[in-house]
Amino acid sequence: MKVLIITYYWPPAGGSGVQRWLKFVKYLQEYGIEPVVYTVDNARYLKEDKTLLDDVPRNTKVLKHSIWEPTDLLFWKKKKSQKSGISNINQNRFLSFIRGNFFIPDPKVFWVNSSVKFLQKYLNSNKVDAIISTGPPHSMHLIAQKLHKKNKLKWIADFRDPWTDLYYNKDFSEQSFAKKKNKILEKLVLKNADCVLTVSESLKEQFSINARRVEVITNGYDNETRSAEDTVLDKLFTISYIGLLPKQSNPKLFFKVLQELCSQNEDFKNDLKLNFIGDISDDVRVEVLKNNLEKNTSFKGYVDHEKAIEFQNKAQVLLLLIPNIEKSKGILTGKLFEYLIAKRPILAIGPEDGDLAEILKETDSGILIDFSNREQLSSEILKFYHLYKKGNLKVNSKNIGKYHRKELTKKLAFIIKSLHS
Repeated sequence: MKVLIITYYWPPAGGSGVQRWLKFVKYLQEYGIEPVVYTVDNARYLKEDKTLLDDVPRNTKVLKHSIWEPTDLLFWKKKKSQKSGISNINQNRFLSFIRGNFFIPDPKVFWVNSSVKFLQKYLNSNKVDAIISTGPPHSMHLIAQKLHKKNKLKWIADFRDPWTDLYYNKDFSEQSFAKKKNKILEKLVLKNADCVLTVSESLKEQFSINARRVEVITNGYDNETRSAEDTVLDKLFTISYIGLLPKQSNPKLFFKVLQELCSQNEDFKNDLKLNFIGDISDDVRVEVLKNNLEKNTSFKGYVDHEKAIEFQNKAQVLLLLIPNIEKSKGILTGKLFEYLIAKRPILAIGPEDGDLAEILKETDSGILIDFSNREQLSSEILKFYHLYKKGNLKVNSKNIGKYHRKELTKKLAFIIKSLHS
């Protein structure tokens, strides 16, 4: 059985967007499914991580086709983007307005027609059993939709994030016509796909309004994260955040609470170390300065995946932040699952009734505190600190085996095969 996977993000792309389908491709052949990957030939990836190329099976067929990126002209040059990253790309209001209202659903829309033509030539001489598209960028679904209709192939549309409800859409100042067009496009994809795949139960509920079939496969962890047992923990009381941190996730209350605890307890102040590893919004840096925490804080910048795992394995506490927005219940950051296998206590800030709260409870891997619960946040940080001082800060995670990438791929293979049963 053969599947064509349409994805913009593929190694050497770095960041969270590449991990999901890289890992599926890594394991699919073990379940009797041959993946053929279609991706860009000259991508302007904001972050690159060439170590991820090692995860691509050597016999994987990868089709590449060039793309014209309007962002080359309007938004950023590659050198600048490598420095600023995704967390700050929407700071120019005029350019964000252009992006949100004239490139619908996203700037990759200019790749759709040429991709359909390129892939149709491939399909004319190569049999595949299904097409899979993954977004964002959601233009990938538009490519798959046209091929699905023309070739009558089964189609799975994977939504790693929402489309019209994506948290940073507000930064684009979308006008009514743009919002309407996005909603129409999203609804057509949901209705026409044979199966919609997504990452959380809350998103499944949302997509089920229009889709005929919705399945949940969360993100997960892979074998490289298992080195945690051999790691020597940081000597200081480190609270580490690893990954993308947009302004919507800026934990202002967290910094205020830490500032208070530092002013009340000199030992706590001397022991505290905040590590931010990855693409971090400038708004976070502002809050750190505002709360006099600059001497306790280190911004490491973007590092490759292997180095990121090292940081998370040796942290005393792992910080996990959900964007403080409407409809945040279904947001599950991919980093969560690597945090689980690191077996360090997780301090999460997000909605109390969301999917994240359920997983933390099920796995007994940490604590979730609501966005505005100042008293509980302070109390839980102090609990972690006192355990650290006693040398007893640890967590015994459970029920995490089902989040291994191989197990998740097994579920994906079952879904793919069910389309033809």
